[in-house]
Amino acid sequence: MKKQQLEDLVSERATRAIVDLEAIRRNISGIKERIGAQRRLMAVVKADGYGHGALQVSRAALNCGADCLAVAIPEEGQELRAAGIESPVLVFGLIRPCETWKTVTAGLEQTVCSVELLDALDHESRNRCVKTSVHIKVDTGMGRIGLAPEDVVEFARRVTSCSNIVLGGVYSHFSCADERDKEFSRAQVRRFEEVLGSLEAAGISVPMRHMANSAAVLDMPEAHFDMVRPGIMIYGLYPSAEVSHSVLLRPAMSFVTRICQVKVVPPGAAIGYGATFVTSKRSIIATIPVGYADGYRRSQSNKAEVIVKEKRVPILGRVAMDMCMIDVTSIPDVRPGDDVILFGAGLPVEEGASIIGTINYEVVTGIGKRVPRVYI
Repeated sequence: MKKQQLEDLVSERATRAIVDLEAIRRNISGIKERIGAQRRLMAVVKADGYGHGALQVSRAALNCGADCLAVAIPEEGQELRAAGIESPVLVFGLIRPCETWKTVTAGLEQTVCSVELLDALDHESRNRCVKTSVHIKVDTGMGRIGLAPEDVVEFARRVTSCSNIVLGGVYSHFSCADERDKEFSRAQVRRFEEVLGSLEAAGISVPMRHMANSAAVLDMPEAHFDMVRPGIMIYGLYPSAEVSHSVLLRPAMSFVTRICQVKVVPPGAAIGYGATFVTSKRSIIATIPVGYADGYRRSQSNKAEVIVKEKRVPILGRVAMDMCMIDVTSIPDVRPGDDVILFGAGLPVEEGASIIGTINYEVVTGIGKRVPRVYI
C-alpha cells in the first residue's frame, strides 16, 4: 500500500469499509476465464455495488473486461451516467409509464414485460428523437416479474413494431441456482430454451440471450448463453455454501473500526442497554464506535466476535445505534486507536450472517451510508 493510502486510512473515520478494487478486478478476470471469450459479462452493480460503491466498482469492472452493467432502478443508472460512465446499463426493475423519461434521458436499457410500459417508452423516445433498447423478461419459475413463456413471441412482435424501440435482449432469472439440487434450475433452462426456439421460429432475432447469475456462472455452463450476469461473486463472495468454488474468489470488503475507550470494570458490572451482560470477574472492556446505524446489526448482541490484535474477542451486551462493547481482558496492552476487524481477514462475512440468520448479500449491502468507503 502506498504512503498516501496509509495516510488516508488513518485520517478516515474510525469505522470504515475498506474496498479492495484489485480483488474485484481479479474476481472478474476469473469469471471471464470461466465463461470463455465468446460470452459477454454484465457486471451487476445495483444497491450501490452491493454496498461497495457502484461508481468505483463499475470503473474497476469495465477496466478489466466487463462489457456492460446492470442496476435495479433508473436512478442508479442516472448516477453512473452523471459520473461519466458511458457503457450500456440495463435496468432490471420495472418502472411506471410516467417514469420513462428517467430511462430515456440517461440512455439506459430497460426491462419490459408489459404493453403499457413498452408503449410509454416508445412514445418518450420518439418525443426525444432517440431509440431505447429494451430487454424482454421471461418468468421461467421465479414468480416475480416477467412474461409467461407462451406470451413472449406476441410481445416480441409488439417490440419490433415500435419505431423508437430496439430489442436488445431476452432474459430470465433463476430462483434456486444457489442450491445443490439443480433439478428446478435445469427445468427453468429448458423453459427458456423453448422460448428462444419459438422466437427463432417466428423469425425474431434476439441479439443477447442471458440467464446466468453468480450461482449459474459457477455451476451451470449450459445457462451461460450469450452473456452472464454475475453479482455477488464480483465482490468475492459465493452465493451460498452449496455452490462449487469453480472460480477462486477474493472478498473485496473489510469492515473495520478502532477502539475509542478502554476501561477496567469489577465483577458484577452491567454492560450496555438492558444490562443483558454482567461481568463475572474483573474485566477489561473496550468500546468501539460502531452500531446498528452503521449496519452492524443489533441481533449480533452477545453473540458475535471481532478481531483485535489477531485474536477473537466477544461482543458484550447489546449493540447500540452508534457503539458497542467488547471484552479484551485476554489481550495485553490494548489501547484506544487499536484496530478492530468486524469482518474481513480471519473473520468471514458469512460467519456474522449465520449468527443473525441472514445471507452475505444482506450484510454487505446493509453497511450504512455514514460509513466511509476507503478504496485501495
